Amino acid sequence: MRFRTLRPYLIETFGRPVHRVALDAGSDCPNRDGTRGRGGCFYCDVEGSGTGALARGLELEEQLAAGLRRVARRDPGCGVIAYLQSYSNTYVSEDRLDEVLGVIERRIGDPVVCVAVATRPDTLPDRSLDRLAQLARRVPVWIELGLEAADDALLLAINRLHTVAEFEDAVRRCHERGLQTVGHAILGLPGDGREGARRTARALAAAGVAGVKVHHLMVLRRTQFAHAFRSGELEVLTSERYVDWLADFVERLAPEQVLHRLTGDSPRENLLAPHWDLHKNAIREHLETELTRRGTRQGSHHTVASQKSRR
Repeated sequence: MRFRTLRPYLIETFGRPVHRVALDAGSDCPNRDGTRGRGGCFYCDVEGSGTGALARGLELEEQLAAGLRRVARRDPGCGVIAYLQSYSNTYVSEDRLDEVLGVIERRIGDPVVCVAVATRPDTLPDRSLDRLAQLARRVPVWIELGLEAADDALLLAINRLHTVAEFEDAVRRCHERGLQTVGHAILGLPGDGREGARRTARALAAAGVAGVKVHHLMVLRRTQFAHAFRSGELEVLTSERYVDWLADFVERLAPEQVLHRLTGDSPRENLLAPHWDLHKNAIREHLETELTRRGTRQGSHHTVASQKSRR
């Protein structure tokens, strides 16, 4: 393929198929509790783009055990990534982080072969990084950091309330401790446009994140963007335009970066727009077709000089 996807990387790294088990540790967000802001990012729903399992009374150990059983039935003998998904999972007390990681540590070995921790770049105190670095001596640890768009004015406008520099600093501090990083991006945010997609890809390449998750803007019902969409103030991408911009994005990543995700999804009852009649595998196929048509591939427009100048 003309871009580097996650499944072959996982098999190459762990010697077998590996699946995620999403976990909700009941974490909060400084963009909701008033530390940085209120109401959350305009695209984020009330469950922090996660499972909401803890809110339904499922303790973390129970969530993990149920997830391991589910994955084992579907793919016996596979490995598992324990994925702390909802909200900002380092935005907790030291004792709580120890408690959460302790639940996962008891399962490390087989089948848990990796731990992924989703958080914000402005909620990474040294004590949390040191604790995660301790865990990384036993198992690979991925720190998933939302950049979303490489534009400070846009990050402010969508109530994201951190800066590109904070993202870059967080990635650097993770790498200093031997932690792998995965950067998140959203294409189609209002005012970002096609050049915004290119700019964000260049920023992710320059930061040197090992992995990238990218998806189109989805308007979920219980979000600030839902009001703007209903009033006609917010446009969303067609699938054709998204693939076009996604090809631009992928061309500007570094060739070695692994694409963990190429599109997003949501339960239909939670999604206002867009409603594409496409499975996510079709997006992958359309991207391959578009890059073939252009005669390009991942990294075709990546410049090493630009990456070095930003470090």
